[in-house]
Amino acid sequence: MSKAEFARSAAPGAEAHERIAGIDCGTNSIRLLIADVTRDDAGAPRLTDVHREMRIVRLGQGVDATGALNPEAIERTRVALHDYVDLMLKHGVTRVRMVATSATRDASNREDFFSMTGVELGRVVAGAQAEVITGDEEARLSFAGAVGELSSAAGPFVVVDLGGGSTEVVLGDAAGVASAYSADIGCVRITERCLHGNPPTREEVASARFFASERLAQAFGVVPVERAHTWVGVAGTMTTLAAVSLDLPEYDSEKVHLTRLPLSELRKVCDRLIAMNHDERAALGPMHPGRVDVIGGGAVIAEVLADELARRAGITELIVSEHDILDGIALSIA
Repeated sequence: MSKAEFARSAAPGAEAHERIAGIDCGTNSIRLLIADVTRDDAGAPRLTDVHREMRIVRLGQGVDATGALNPEAIERTRVALHDYVDLMLKHGVTRVRMVATSATRDASNREDFFSMTGVELGRVVAGAQAEVITGDEEARLSFAGAVGELSSAAGPFVVVDLGGGSTEVVLGDAAGVASAYSADIGCVRITERCLHGNPPTREEVASARFFASERLAQAFGVVPVERAHTWVGVAGTMTTLAAVSLDLPEYDSEKVHLTRLPLSELRKVCDRLIAMNHDERAALGPMHPGRVDVIGGGAVIAEVLADELARRAGITELIVSEHDILDGIALSIA
């Protein structure tokens, strides 16, 4: 049986579909989505999850300071990608797109990374390789993935993808993206630059807030967030903040997805995480081990975002979505 025949026959009784895969390789994590693509009555693509997975590989370790990818980080990423490719072959994937974001945009030795991805992805589709996308495209893909399940009446939306090395701020509505900006700040970057204490000192936190405010001001200068009615947050920092707020005994994506956090509750959770030491954060049930040392930096950025969106747009709550750039990547090849 061919891969295409396998994909069409995988769901008994379902309409013909194709099985595709999207991979998002960011500064902190690498994530996989294998999904079946079908069409609605209007011909628009719809995704049905087959498999989702996330691993912390910290590809961007030290990039902000050295300008190069750490060989050990590339190897960690290769191991995860090799396993992902095995899963794609097992599930009969016929097309794949892998997007690499902030860490690889900044790296002087990025060709070492891309050669590796070509070897691994070539096992699925000949000639496939990771691609660097611009911050603008990263923002648009995040928006497409984030708002798909929300009522258009809640728009315009401001979608914020708070990553490890960059933060995308996107304004749009049912008609699509109106404005987008990728700010050069994320939970890994701000932690490596500002937050060295365990827990961080008051001076370090103040420095981090200033750094976040400075970088995000560039985004707010481009994106007219004052038009937004609804704030949607995506990616690991946002989902972890929601899981901690819900006091989950362990991470549960179904419970986290579309959680609504009043900004007062968001600030409370952020302040709590910033003040914790490493062991206290690690003891939290839903905390992924790979986020323990950077979640405080992400919380600082989230607080600055909350303050600015409340002041500029009158936003009163954050909606946290599990669907983000990964879904947008998959939709882009559907």
